[in-house]
Amino acid sequence: MESANEKENLQKRLFELASDIEALKKQQTKNYEELNQVLTMLGVDTYHQDPITKVVYKVVVPSGTFVEYKTINYERTAFSGEKRGTLSKKEAMENGFNVSGE
Repeated sequence: MESANEKENLQKRLFELASDIEALKKQQTKNYEELNQVLTMLGVDTYHQDPITKVVYKVVVPSGTFVEYKTINYERTAFSGEKRGTLSKKEAMENGFNVSGE
């Protein structure tokens, strides 16, 4: 059994972690709302390449997700070191993007 001091420390850590998670949830909700606005403004079936990472993003209307239904989302090519993304490099290249150097 842990001492009273250890228990207090564990409880304090619980409260800190729970608080951090709640703050992240709020930030994530805010980010999703803004992302939806940005994606809508960019338009469905448009492609966009990050000039730094060279990752290509495609704005799509998803068929649904396990946790929540989104009305608009994006697919992307893989980041460097990642096995694959949700958008194939072939499709990105067919749409004029240079992704061979990733």
